[in-house]
Order: sequence, then C-alpha cells, then structure tokens
Amino acid sequence: MLEIIISIIVVVSIILLILTILSNKFKLAIIKIEKAEEDIDIYLQKKKDLLDRTRPIIKKELKKETFLDALDNNYGEMDYFQKNDNLRTAYNELFKVIDENDKLMKSDTLVSIIEELNNNEENIIGSIKFYNDTVVVYNHLVVSFPSNIISLFRRYKKKEFYSNEKREIFEILNK
Repeated sequence: MLEIIISIIVVVSIILLILTILSNKFKLAIIKIEKAEEDIDIYLQKKKDLLDRTRPIIKKELKKETFLDALDNNYGEMDYFQKNDNLRTAYNELFKVIDENDKLMKSDTLVSIIEELNNNEENIIGSIKFYNDTVVVYNHLVVSFPSNIISLFRRYKKKEFYSNEKREIFEILNK
C-alpha cells in the first residue's frame, strides 16, 4: 500500500515538474518575443524619423513632392508587420530616387541620414531575425505534445512571422 502511494506521489511530481518546465519555456519565449517587438518598434520608429528627415532635403533639391508623403496615411493604426512593409517600400523608393538624381548625394546631411538609415536597417534585420527565431520555438511549443496542453489551457495561439521564409520552414518542420 505504501509503495502505491509513493508511486502515485512520484508520478504526480514528475507530471508537475514537466508542466512547470514547459510553462517556463512558454514564459521565456513570450518574454523574448515581447522584447523583440519592443526593439523592432523602436527601430521602425527611428527609420520613420530618419525617412521623414530626408523629406525636406529631397523636396528642396527636386522641387517636388516625395513618395514619403504617403507614409503618413494611417501609420499610427498599422501593426508592426504593416509598418515594416511600408517603411521598407519607402526605404527602397528613397534609394531609387537617389539613384535617379545624383545631385542629392552632394548633400552632406542626406549622406549622414542614409548612413544612419543603413545602420538602423541592420538593427531591424537583427531584431526581426531574433523575433522570427523565437516565434519558431514558441509556435513549436504551441503545436507539439505535451506543451500543446498548456497552450490549450492558457489559450496561447501561434504567432506570425516577419518573413515568408520562416513561415515556410515552420510549416515544413510542423509536418
């Protein structure tokens, strides 16, 4: 009789230990994702500010409205993914305009802003990579046994990736 009670206690203890470890893995992944989102938000805001700083220089040199004017529409209502896409488009358009107009590169201010933009772009890429890598771990926890039991009770849902490449890799690994 004592052996049965001890066996039950050991089994329950092992189950509780496993649930605690899995719960902590979820918490750690969530903390990492939130940190990555904060970093991405900061870098995206900096990118927008830098792009906004190029606006008067381009208007002054080219004497026309710029592609950057479209950035202001509903920017505050966008999620991180939409902001990233819109800012990437504006970033690419900036370089297209600069390539088409050599006189813009004569502005030291614009050159320094472009240098800052390039450094910021590297930071964004790094933050997005960290986010995507962490989302892979998190989504794996959400869908795999036994951690999916915790995700069911805690109502954890799969998170989106910043790039299609990571989404495809996750789908392949998930199968």
